[in-house]
Amino acid sequence: MPGLGKLIERNYTPQEKESIELGAAHLGLSVDEVLARLGEGTTDVYLNDIAYWKNVPKRVWDYMIGGYQVLKKWLSYRELELLGRPLSPEEVREVMNIARRIAAIILLEPALDMNYEALKNATYSWPAKSHQ
Repeated sequence: MPGLGKLIERNYTPQEKESIELGAAHLGLSVDEVLARLGEGTTDVYLNDIAYWKNVPKRVWDYMIGGYQVLKKWLSYRELELLGRPLSPEEVREVMNIARRIAAIILLEPALDMNYEALKNATYSWPAKSHQ
């Protein structure tokens, strides 16, 4: 895994908190529920000295699948030394799209967990096959 790169962990700005409030209301969640799921802090992830992805919620940046931090791993495969070129505008936008998808998954976690439990509890228990 490559180095950390430049990350700035910080608190949400008032504007970002306002957006979270609007999004929470739209989802029928409280601001506290959204912040508990996304994290109380956020991260600015730098592509270079000028460009960066602003306001990547902490839990979105830290989100792991298969033991790998998703966004960090995706970016690690696209380092300048590996690609031999800078990221395309489409690739830069894809980081934003992946972050949004991860945020949606994180916000859905309680509902997904409840659905799993309901399905697990509603499964049919097959009787053991008797050998005659």
